Amino acid sequence: MPQSATPTFRFAAPTPVPLEATSDGGRLTSDGGLPWLGEAEAVLGLCPAFAACIRDWRRGPVRHALATLIRQRVFQIACGYEDQDDADTLRHDPLLKLVCGRLPETGDDLASQPTLSRLENAVDWRACYRLAVALGEVYLRERARIAVPARLLIDLDSTDDPTHGRQEGTAYHGYYRQHMYHPLLLFDGETDQLITAVLRPGNAHASTGVVPVLKRVVRAVRARWPGVAIEVRGDSGCAVPAVYAFCEQAGIAYTIGLVPNSRLEALAAPLLAEAERQRAETGAAKVRLVGETTYQAKSWPKPRRVVVKAETLAPGPNTRFVVTSRADPPRALDDWYVDRGEPEGWIKDLKRACFADRLSDHRFWANQFRLLLHAAAYWLLDTLRRWLVARAVPRMQLDTLRLHLLKIGGRVWQLSDRVRLRLASSHPGQFLWPHLAASRALRE
Repeated sequence: MPQSATPTFRFAAPTPVPLEATSDGGRLTSDGGLPWLGEAEAVLGLCPAFAACIRDWRRGPVRHALATLIRQRVFQIACGYEDQDDADTLRHDPLLKLVCGRLPETGDDLASQPTLSRLENAVDWRACYRLAVALGEVYLRERARIAVPARLLIDLDSTDDPTHGRQEGTAYHGYYRQHMYHPLLLFDGETDQLITAVLRPGNAHASTGVVPVLKRVVRAVRARWPGVAIEVRGDSGCAVPAVYAFCEQAGIAYTIGLVPNSRLEALAAPLLAEAERQRAETGAAKVRLVGETTYQAKSWPKPRRVVVKAETLAPGPNTRFVVTSRADPPRALDDWYVDRGEPEGWIKDLKRACFADRLSDHRFWANQFRLLLHAAAYWLLDTLRRWLVARAVPRMQLDTLRLHLLKIGGRVWQLSDRVRLRLASSHPGQFLWPHLAASRALRE
């Protein structure tokens, strides 16, 4: 019997002959769509921008440039390999090597897990700040590609990021009932583009750091577009006087949910009673009435406008309160506030498709860096999605986009004058390639 270091796996098959599988196919890749990620990165320039923010801790000859390390890590995340350990085998992947600037056969292999781990632990808070600024610059540039906005909507939200063990900054959060980090995320409410992602300790209130982050973002936006009108929209976690005061001083419109209390419920009682009367009279499954009132909490220096929603449903009554500086009619404003549910989908993409809740480093700032790397992966995938939507391809979740566009088996040949990639002939995302090629022609 012939000897081989490659094990053979045998399977019964519903055919006259069985199946044998071995891992000796040669220069194959399971991520045949990587060249499109490379094109998105060439447009965004995220990886070299990130590399310029990090002080090189290494001395003497360097095998892997910082930009190459970041490209490798971000591309791996975008392809669905969120763990650093995956680099130990992916470092040999011929197509990943190619999009990271190395020839698939004769080029050096990419970095292993220990090198990527040293990269993540080489950053401090200063580097993280510079990285966040760099991400914001990418947002401003790409937002202008769509159109220079006359009005910019910033959606504020936070999310839970479970921790494991004694990681720096981990803490128990009573609302989520787990040990976690509590990241703050800012999205463009019109385009779904991620503006910034800030890591916070697990016990941080949802409003912690909102004002300093807004100051930085607003300063950068107004430096780029002096005449733009800025609005802020957020849930009740941001309902603190410091946020209202900053927005009012900076000339920023705001619409922020309020946590119900007995005084607010008393103000809503007449509207709710009318909704219940109408439902009883008409037999409707639901009646929603929207009104407004003036309200001043004890911690507020002045009264503010509050829009009140009173809704009656079979399960019971439902009220919502929104403090706002906008002048829209109450129902229109309530409808507009409900639209902030869309960022929940964007956060889902960031966490589920880009694994932004896998912050497993011990050091807090290493995890902040990792969060920004996952944000960069979101930008790459979202850019590809944006190009496809511009070609009338229905919008997909980012994990669906990855499955159809990136996860394609292919054979890579390095020839004397070119590299050839032969893809599986039956992959379901084949129709997306002509759309991206047409989008490229328009960009050029």
